[in-house]
Amino acid sequence: MTVKNKKILIIIGGGIAAYKSLDLIRLLKKNNNEVKTILTKSGREFITPLSVSTLAKSKTFENIFDKDSEVEIDHITLSRWADLIIVLPTTANFMTKISQGKAEDLATTVILASNKDILLVPAMNVRMWIHKATQQNVKVLKDYGYLFIGPDKGEMACGEYGEGKMSSPRQIFSFINKYFNKKNIVKKKNLKALVTAGPTKEYLDPVRYISNDSSGKQGYEIAEALSRLGIKTTLITGPSNLISKKDIKTKKIITANEMFEEVKKCLPVDIAICAAAVSDFKPVKKNKAKIKKNNVKFKSIELEKNKDILEFLSKNNKHRPNLVIGFAAETENLSSNAFSKLKEKNCDLIIANDISKKDSGLNSDYNRVSIIDGSGKIKVIRKNKKSFIANTIAEIVLDKILTNDRSFN
Repeated sequence: MTVKNKKILIIIGGGIAAYKSLDLIRLLKKNNNEVKTILTKSGREFITPLSVSTLAKSKTFENIFDKDSEVEIDHITLSRWADLIIVLPTTANFMTKISQGKAEDLATTVILASNKDILLVPAMNVRMWIHKATQQNVKVLKDYGYLFIGPDKGEMACGEYGEGKMSSPRQIFSFINKYFNKKNIVKKKNLKALVTAGPTKEYLDPVRYISNDSSGKQGYEIAEALSRLGIKTTLITGPSNLISKKDIKTKKIITANEMFEEVKKCLPVDIAICAAAVSDFKPVKKNKAKIKKNNVKFKSIELEKNKDILEFLSKNNKHRPNLVIGFAAETENLSSNAFSKLKEKNCDLIIANDISKKDSGLNSDYNRVSIIDGSGKIKVIRKNKKSFIANTIAEIVLDKILTNDRSFN
């Protein structure tokens, strides 16, 4: 289905590929989309405001300090107006600016103030693209949730050949189509997701408890990533200092049993992702008063198993989610132990994270995971920010729920 009646804001950057923005504007307007444009100072060196505004059939915005424009606070109104923001060409310099959160002109200010998805379309010399600084900026921007298309391999204006050539207007238009079609499908299906996060606390007495080092960060990030895709998301979280976004329904619990009861209340859902580090055991008896260390009777703690939330969801005959995903925090035999858990619990995918490394996993901003399907196929996501990993997981989840495919091809 061809995208129509959408509001697209195009930011035109500096670079010889800037002229391709005119073809993209034509394609969008031909299909009855509304287009507004921001022409950067460097972009103005390659195309004129008149050519842009003529094709877009609307004013071309340029200067943040334009007294006739900023009365309406354009950097806010433009962002809120758009359904999608596109930056093309996205130069190495522009990526550096937005990766650092700079707001030094109208284009960068709009991006920093934006609450919409932003599609970056890189174009630069091959050496500039593969430079470590550029690749680090790409990594940071993907971690922030920016979308990318390209660059492609090809001959460049400088005469060199390699990766760095901007995607064609038709490729970009096709990307936009897929983006909005996916959004429309999610909206029509009214998809709902449940995510568990954080640790649980199982109290021995009023002050002592059994728990673990989970911060809840990975679960929180997954909930936010699903929500950004348009999926109605409920987050059930154990004790954590993190704050979820307003559009995520959040329920806070302390014990595993409380989490279990909240999970039951949330059903039915389409997607369940159990990222919480739930305590496997709890004390059979909780002392009403603080246990004194000289209490000679208290030589051992009698424990019993907590209810298995992942297994409950996976084997729920009445309200089993279409896609159930578990986490397996392992210190050894990562893939084999995780795959055994997948089979035992009857879930569709298992996300194994290696917590033996001190630089990732529990109570860290970073993670390294392997996503394993029912056939044992593995997709590895190397060490990265938990937000990047969450975005990757969310895209995989959406793709599988829409295609009804549980395996990695």
